[in-house]
Amino acid sequence: MSLLKRIEQGQGSSSQKKTPASEGETGSSSRLSSLQSRRANAPDTTPQSGTYYDLKTRVQNKLLAEIDPSTDISQTEEVRRSIQDLFEQILAEENIVLSRPERHRLFEQITAEILGFGPLEPLLKDDSLTEVMVNGAKNIYIERKGRLHRVPVTFESDEHVMRIIDRIVAPLGRRIDESSPYVDARLPDGSRVNAVVPPISLVGPTLTIRKFSKNPITVEQLIQFGSITPEALQFMKACVEARLNIVISGGTGSGKTTLLNVMSSFIPADERILTIENAAEVQLRQEHVVTLESRPANIEGRGEITIQQLVVNSLRMRPDRIIVGEIRDEAALDMLQAMNTGHDGSMTTTHANSPRDSLSRLETMTLMAGMDLPVRAIREQISSAVDVICQQARMKDGSRRVTYITEVSGMEGDVITTTDIFAFEQSGVEDGKIIGRLRPTGLRPKFMDKLEASGVHLPPSIFGIGERRRY
Repeated sequence: MSLLKRIEQGQGSSSQKKTPASEGETGSSSRLSSLQSRRANAPDTTPQSGTYYDLKTRVQNKLLAEIDPSTDISQTEEVRRSIQDLFEQILAEENIVLSRPERHRLFEQITAEILGFGPLEPLLKDDSLTEVMVNGAKNIYIERKGRLHRVPVTFESDEHVMRIIDRIVAPLGRRIDESSPYVDARLPDGSRVNAVVPPISLVGPTLTIRKFSKNPITVEQLIQFGSITPEALQFMKACVEARLNIVISGGTGSGKTTLLNVMSSFIPADERILTIENAAEVQLRQEHVVTLESRPANIEGRGEITIQQLVVNSLRMRPDRIIVGEIRDEAALDMLQAMNTGHDGSMTTTHANSPRDSLSRLETMTLMAGMDLPVRAIREQISSAVDVICQQARMKDGSRRVTYITEVSGMEGDVITTTDIFAFEQSGVEDGKIIGRLRPTGLRPKFMDKLEASGVHLPPSIFGIGERRRY
């Protein structure tokens, strides 16, 4: 039996000896400690070994001491070869006998600690995952095909999680500590990261990574997944080519940014595009793209650059199209002003449950700017700026679908009027999967003359005219 097997079995037997809990705790601290103990002791399919971690830490520390400090870590392959040579040398010097799979496992874990993101490295390389969630050191969950699963992967301690979080945020010039206990960041591949640490998080450092596929989802894949119909996509393509202003709304994780990526692929290649985001996520294939990213305040509380400031500055950069990753505050007023002052064809996303809710949220966010504008003036701005709202939803079966494509047609009195051009109809549930289709309502939008003036001609069948309903 190899050394690794023996030490893991020895740790497994010793872990069954339990220490009695101390008495005399206060009620609140007792509840908190019991919550943390339940999370830490949740069932795991592969029990971790303290002795194994000691072995890994010892070999890892020796490796770090042997590696030349002037080594360029960005040269991954060269560094990996150097680490492998030193790794074999250290195992031979210490007479550590491991089988080939165990040796490979130990080497990969140590390499991930030095060059990558530790225990998260194999999860980040798995293209079938869409989200990775770390709830403290011992609880890691993933999302696959819209469903949550717990994985048998753990960190050594909360300090280990903090080291990985610092490794993610430090290259971006951002920080996370007790005075600034949460941060938004991104990985080198563009995946979005949110981290929350104590004292805000009571279960230890929490990390949420929204993964993006290395190859952006294409139009064909979106149709294949059932997210949208070919007719609706043809209509949205016509809206983009005709330079209509589009708002994509939906809940968290409903696929707004993915749809925005697909929609932006319809923008002609000869236009200058500016993207404005908190963490750069939009993946454009056009050549003439300028990407701007907001910045939080530094440790002295200075240097903050907001989305609102970037929107204002973008107007001086001669944009043909302005794409704002997400509107969530008073930047809505400046975005509406941009849409109303000649920057047609702009796109943005916002959180909302329905097209009508997205208009209410835009109104509320505009009021947050503190300009003391009358509500009617704000609604007139919204009705003249926004042409189309595309509502995205995440269904109970985990699928992400477009549920409404709605025209903002104008004002009637003090109310913004809207018309649903496409609406999702659910016909049933089969084996837990929702059956339904995005269908045309039979109404033609009022901006058809804009489409035709841009040289875009859509057949009446797209709107369900002259065609029998298909079931």
